[in-house]
Amino acid sequence: MDLNSRKKIILVGDKVLIAPDKDADRTTHGLYLPPGVKEKDKVQSGYVIRVGPGYAVPNPQYMDQESWSTTPREPVKYLPLQAEEGDYAIFMRDAGIEVEYDGERYLIVPHSSILMILRPSGAITDLLKEQ
Repeated sequence: MDLNSRKKIILVGDKVLIAPDKDADRTTHGLYLPPGVKEKDKVQSGYVIRVGPGYAVPNPQYMDQESWSTTPREPVKYLPLQAEEGDYAIFMRDAGIEVEYDGERYLIVPHSSILMILRPSGAITDLLKEQ
């Protein structure tokens, strides 16, 4: 997916766009597995392409304000998600919804269905580099 078309994708709420790992359909020796074998697995993995804004936080002032009031309303605030673009995520297979965009296959997964995230560089790696 090129950068220009990727900017057009906007995910809603706690959704995460994942490109499934293409090497997951092979054994460690390089043999391809038939689709029926991989469908029995409960987990799947892939790279995080985009993330939504997060979980919406209700604003009590917004709810109590009358519709005719002239005071400005604050914008909706979100709790950010742990997943970031470029992370490698392991998630529940049944929770993913398969979509096709620009000829590529992707999965839209709720953030709550992600079991583990592998980040290329983390806080520990950054601390070791500083020393």
